[in-house]
Amino acid sequence: MKKSPIYVIINPVSGSESKQNIPEMIAGAFDQRQYDVIIRITGYPEHATEIAREAINNNVGTVITVGGDGTVNEVARALVDTDTILGIIPSGSGNGLARELGIPMDAQKAIEIIRANHTRIIDYGVANGHIFFTTCGVGFDAFVSEKFADEKKRGPLGYVRNVLESVIDFKSEEYEIIYDEGTIKERAFIVTCGNASQYGNDAFIAPGANLEDGKMNVSILKPLNALEIPQTTLQLFTKNIDKNSKMITLITSNLVIKRSHPGIMHVDGEPVSTDREIHVKIVPKGLKVLAPSEVDIKKKENENIFTALTRWLADESSIF
Repeated sequence: MKKSPIYVIINPVSGSESKQNIPEMIAGAFDQRQYDVIIRITGYPEHATEIAREAINNNVGTVITVGGDGTVNEVARALVDTDTILGIIPSGSGNGLARELGIPMDAQKAIEIIRANHTRIIDYGVANGHIFFTTCGVGFDAFVSEKFADEKKRGPLGYVRNVLESVIDFKSEEYEIIYDEGTIKERAFIVTCGNASQYGNDAFIAPGANLEDGKMNVSILKPLNALEIPQTTLQLFTKNIDKNSKMITLITSNLVIKRSHPGIMHVDGEPVSTDREIHVKIVPKGLKVLAPSEVDIKKKENENIFTALTRWLADESSIF
C-alpha cells in the first residue's frame, strides 16, 4: 500500500521554546504504515515557502508548520488556492492565526487537532501583492513590527518593551482611505485591516472580524495622548477596543490606503517596505486549514467558563 506523505516544516528559531521533541511527537502521532512523515528544517527567510511549494509539486495532501505567524504565513501563502491542507503547531511569539482558529498552544494538543482531520476553509488578504491571514496595516503597529524584527530574543516581554519605547518616537500620519462605501480622511495612530480579529497574544484589534465572511474589519484609531494609552491597551486585551471613542471601524472587501510617502507596512506582524498607496483586498475561501470546528470551540469556551465558575464558588465557600 502506498503511503501518504506529510510534510512538517519547522522553524528552529521562532518563539522562545525548544522544538527538539516535536519531530518525535509528530512521528509518533501518525501510523507509519499509512503515512510517510517528512521533516524539513528551515535555514533562511522564505525557505518555508520553498519547501511548501516543493510539497505541492509532490502532491502532498497535508503540510504541517511548526513556528510563529511569520513561518505560518510563509507556508500558507504557498498553499492558497490549492488542495493542500495546512496544519499548525504554534511555536511563535504571538501565534495569531492559531489562536484565532482555536488551535491549542500546547504542541501535543495541537497535534491532536491535526489528527482529528477537521478542515476549515478560510479567507486570506492581499496588500500590494503581500498575502496575509490575520492582519496587515500601517502606523504604530507597523512601526513596532520593524523594531521587533531586529530583536534577538523574541517573546511577549520583548514586544511589550518595544511598544513602550516606540510610543515616545512615533508620529501619527494623515491617511486617505477609500473603501466599498466611500472615502474618509483621518490622521491616525494605526490603520489595521483585520481578516482575523487579533494580532496575536489575544490582542484583539478588530473584535468583530471573521475569517470566513469574505470581508475585512478595518480599525482606524485616531491619535492618542499618553493618558489614553493604558485604557486603550486594556480594551485591546479585553476585546473592547471597538468601543473606544477614538476608533473608527469599516467593514469592506476592498480598500485603498493613501499616505504622503512610501514606508513600512506590517503583514501578519512582519514589516515590509511598500508604496505610498496600498491596495488591500480579501480573497474568500482560499486556504484549507486543520482546526477545531466552531461548535467545538464554543463548547471549549463554555467548559472554561464552567471551570472558572466552579473554582470561584469553591473559593467563596471556603471562606465560610
